[in-house]
Amino acid sequence: MFHSARAILFLDGYREKSHACVARYLEEQYVSKKKLDNKWVELLDHHIEIRHNDQYDLSFYSSDEEAKEAFESAGQFLQRMKYLLNTLKKSK
Repeated sequence: MFHSARAILFLDGYREKSHACVARYLEEQYVSKKKLDNKWVELLDHHIEIRHNDQYDLSFYSSDEEAKEAFESAGQFLQRMKYLLNTLKKSK
């Protein structure tokens, strides 16, 4: 999810400094201009938080169901970023 969202920043000529910056950029540049629904940024934020917990919280545990849901939502997110990327490339 992170890398597909990063591609949007790269296309626009920017590089991120943190995972959270990617979400904030999408929010500012695309959600605020009605080119992207906020649910995608919320989904990215949610998975960034899960990743952070997984990396740094020794007591964090995900169930098989949560992993399956994350995999499915990541696929949906990837498809949405591909669509946005293709739309942006056509307009440039």
